[in-house]
Amino acid sequence: MPPTAATVGLRSERGPILLSLMLATGLVALDATIIATASATIAGELGSFAQVPWLFSAYLLAQAVSTPLAGRLSDILGRKHLILAGVGLFLAGSILCGAAWSMGALIVGRVLQGLGAGTVMPVSLTISADIYTLEERAKAQGYMASVWAISSVVGPTLGGVFSEFVSWRWLFFINIPLCLIAAWVIVRRYHESPREGGRDPIDYWGAALLTGSSTLLLVGLLEGGSAWPWMSATSVTVFGLSAALGFAFVWRALRVEHPIVNLRLLRQRVIGVATAISLVVGIVVLGLATYIPIYAQGVLGFGPLVAGFALAAMMVGWPLSASNSGRFYLRLGFRWTAVIGSALVVFGTASTLALGASSPLWGAAFVTFFVGLGMGLTAVPTLIAAQNAVAHHTRGAVTGINTFARSLGSAVGVAVCGAIVNAIATVGPDGTPEGENLMDALHLVFMVVTVASVVLAALVWLMPADREEARERRAAQARA
Repeated sequence: MPPTAATVGLRSERGPILLSLMLATGLVALDATIIATASATIAGELGSFAQVPWLFSAYLLAQAVSTPLAGRLSDILGRKHLILAGVGLFLAGSILCGAAWSMGALIVGRVLQGLGAGTVMPVSLTISADIYTLEERAKAQGYMASVWAISSVVGPTLGGVFSEFVSWRWLFFINIPLCLIAAWVIVRRYHESPREGGRDPIDYWGAALLTGSSTLLLVGLLEGGSAWPWMSATSVTVFGLSAALGFAFVWRALRVEHPIVNLRLLRQRVIGVATAISLVVGIVVLGLATYIPIYAQGVLGFGPLVAGFALAAMMVGWPLSASNSGRFYLRLGFRWTAVIGSALVVFGTASTLALGASSPLWGAAFVTFFVGLGMGLTAVPTLIAAQNAVAHHTRGAVTGINTFARSLGSAVGVAVCGAIVNAIATVGPDGTPEGENLMDALHLVFMVVTVASVVLAALVWLMPADREEARERRAAQARA
């Protein structure tokens, strides 16, 4: 039976579980953006403007590093235990952030929130894959993707309202009831089938090597060019240590029987290509998410709220196409669905090259909307294809690797685009690019994003051909 609102929606039997996953995902999505408009207020009260960037970097670092570990641990310890642990970490971090007495305490709280977010994201996607059939997953993913669309608009607005009219501390205290509701629904309604056989041992050494390597790599990407020059001794040391630990991790992962992240999975074509696609998705999405609002404000002269709507168009297009992607991949297969999606992404990003100082705001919204449509037909089906290629006890690891690749791509995209803008444009006292050269810098950024989208389209063609399998699935579904 094809997916419908009755079988997949919030009113269905699995609706409460889906709602709890959406709520947990919403916490992650909101906290990625909610403090952006309140950072100046926070720094003014706690008295440390120099540490403001770490409110964002600490969260992103902790989230990215914990993602592949959480995916694998959910295969070993169970999804329910891990997502509850993630919600618990996020709750503890929110309480600490709300009660923070210094910028240092607030950053520690953001680290805890990031660890919780990095656990919630891959495990919620894995639970969604566990409880829904292949035919239903696109619809369920559309529901979860819609959370990001709402958060992209609500987050900055809510941050501004709380910081101006109430207190910035309520940006974090608001998470307490939401975390408790999500955890309560998961405990009551999500019943996980016990895994057959013994539990795999946890590779603690592998986890430590991966954490060290990933942390140094992301610190180098996020802080290089700002905290220290790219070609400095500090930069060389950070990236060198990251490479050394990364080599040690790979050496161990290919030799132990039960590695914390099974790199052998990447030998499967569909998983390896889907992971590469996810990395490039991160570059494209963060490149646009960071610099479309700067274009709308610094070049077109709009305020932050109006500028946010230009980006929100992408977040509207994404869930719209994601929720309908199942109709495409059940008929055409995963590869052809992603081919169509990547073509839309290329069209959207290439259109950014036509944006200029006299372009209307709706022009920026138009191109980001097409990028969102394309991402919903590319990112979601390729992830589902990778999840569908493995057994239940490996699905968490695959989801974790895929999500980590996107986080890494995001860091790469921000680093590359940031280096371009900082080299050409003038950086204002608040750290925002400005000046008469800003449009030239943004044109180069949009060119980088367009090239990345072309690479994305090329990678999509490397997905295994599966149109015949899609026909067989439809025939079997019709007979049933």
